Amino acid sequence: MNYNWDWGILFRDPYLGWMIGALGWTILISILAWIIAFSLGSILGIFRTSSKKSLRLIATCYVEFFRNIPLLVQIFLWYFVFPELLTDEWSRWVKRDMPYPALTTAIISIGLYTASRVCEQVRSGIKAVGEDQRQAAQAIGMTEVQVYRYVLLPNAYRIILPPLTSEFLTIFKNSSLALTIGVIELTAMTRQIEEYTFQGFEAFTAATIIYSLVTFTVMALMQQVDKRTMLPGSFSKGAS
Repeated sequence: MNYNWDWGILFRDPYLGWMIGALGWTILISILAWIIAFSLGSILGIFRTSSKKSLRLIATCYVEFFRNIPLLVQIFLWYFVFPELLTDEWSRWVKRDMPYPALTTAIISIGLYTASRVCEQVRSGIKAVGEDQRQAAQAIGMTEVQVYRYVLLPNAYRIILPPLTSEFLTIFKNSSLALTIGVIELTAMTRQIEEYTFQGFEAFTAATIIYSLVTFTVMALMQQVDKRTMLPGSFSKGAS
């Protein structure tokens, strides 16, 4: 294969700055989408285990809808279809006047999609805590809100910390889909550098290394958090 390798291209201006800036956008998308996913997913997880049938139905419908439609399709629906369903004034604001329309749409789309997955993790964590703890808390006079706030959720989060870490890393990787609506995040910038320099192997290798380094760093940090917050008597893979 007649290919001229040039790894130094990645450390020259403006390509190094492009990669760093694109990584910043990727991290921004991931963090903001995770805030949406974790907050909404926690609420829906509570609904899924609530004693009220109406709340369980709402959460179940949300999960079945968002979890069973591919994320890429949801991004296109929110970006291309949803604005057309609004009034002319609101449609114009969403498509043109809203700050960073493509970026905002990507964050919301990824957040809403991942919330359905976080919901199931939270539901599983609450179920793992056990019905006996719920009943014990109710026996001493706690309201349902107090039971979730002081008993179920604190223990559930400690149980599901590893799968929640996986969900965050999934968001980090799914952020690459934002390029399909014009967001110049890490993968999009890698393609741009390849088009400018024709050094595709170097550009995509660098992107792979960056994704891997961020992933391994998050995993290492969360393993330490898991060890410190692990419930007494539970088994942690990181502690073996």
